[in-house]
Formats: sequence, structure tokens, C-alpha cells
Amino acid sequence: MSTETIAHDLQQKFEFYSYGHALAILNHSFSTEWAELQDCLRKLEISVDDLKQQGGNETNIPKKFDEVLYPYGWREIRITGDLVVKLYPRQAAQRGRFSSEPFDEKIIANHIDGHNIDFIKGKVAFDLEWNSKDQTFDRDLLAMRTYFDCGLIDVGVIVTRAAELNDIFREISDENGKPLLRKYGASTTWMGKLLPRLDSRRNGGCPILAVGIKKACVKGYTNE
Repeated sequence: MSTETIAHDLQQKFEFYSYGHALAILNHSFSTEWAELQDCLRKLEISVDDLKQQGGNETNIPKKFDEVLYPYGWREIRITGDLVVKLYPRQAAQRGRFSSEPFDEKIIANHIDGHNIDFIKGKVAFDLEWNSKDQTFDRDLLAMRTYFDCGLIDVGVIVTRAAELNDIFREISDENGKPLLRKYGASTTWMGKLLPRLDSRRNGGCPILAVGIKKACVKGYTNE
């Protein structure tokens, strides 16, 4: 995909994959929200101590996104919803014509239940997956698909680790002298686990911009 509309400094720090014309939608329909997300990405700096910290998505790294996006008015949102099914009888002797009033009504409670997204503003959704089990992507994509189908969002953005961060994880050890790659394993949330899910359209019709955190985001790291 073309990344011509993404500033060079951001392309140095992140990789971008646009599904369903997500990038074009952000640029043309949600320029304010997209500018705020770019500001958040631009300010992201990760230290070696951040990488070593235990706790997955509860570490300092997700908090760095909170600190930028919350002042802009982005908020974590959870939705639930019941499905109301109405049964309309056919009018007597008039095939294909139905009464304007239902004769019965069924309610399927919690038909939509417990879907939450890290940040939403307007009709843009944003999720960060730093180091959770890779099945978390299924939950995230289902949530964004559900919000999209309900008309609550028009586009989603998911940020996760780029594959090239594994080079750093091989070089840096934890407090027990073991490479960090043991912590950031292949079955956790990184771009290699997200893209196949997007290729198989688990996002449904919801446009998604996938953003991968590259080495340049790690403060003080060089691969010389």
C-alpha cells in the first residue's frame, strides 16, 4: 500500500498496513482524530526498562498512550445491547402484505455483550496490543467489527509490535539473564499474528490501519 500521506519521521518509527482504505478514510474523513493519533505515535519513546517490565498491557507502555490521548478526549468504551425480534402477521387474504403491528416480540438479552475498545473518539477506534496472548487480536477485531456494524465507528487503528523488535529482544536479557525473546514469544501480540487475521477478513467490513512499533521507538538503541 502507498504510505505517501504518512510523514517520513513516522515511517522511520512505525510500519503501516491499510485494510479497507483505512488510511484514506482517516486522512479525508477524520483528519483531526488522525492528527491526534499521529501526535501520540510521534511522542512514543520506549526505554530498555520498559521492555523488561512485567505485566504485558499493564506496563508503562500503554500508559504512554493514555497520557497523550486522554487529554484529547479519547476514552475507553464498552458496549452491550439486546436484540429485539418482532413478529408481524400477514394481513388476511393479502399475500405479501403484513400488519403494521407485531403480534409477538422476543428479546435476546446481551446479544452484544462486553465489547470494549481502548480508545474511541468520534467514529475512530484505537487499540494497543503490546504483549498479550495473540488470541486477543480475535477479540479486538470482533469488537471493532461489532462497533462498525452498529454504526458506532467508521475505521479502526491497531498498534502492536513490528517483527524487527525481536532483534532487540534477542540482545537484551531479563533479571535472570534470559533473553527477552522468551517473554515476547511468537504466540503473543505482534504484527506477524495480526496480519494473517486481517488477510482472512476477521475484521469483517471494518477498515483497519495496522501499525507496527519499530526499533526506532526504543530510546538509545542502535543496531550497529
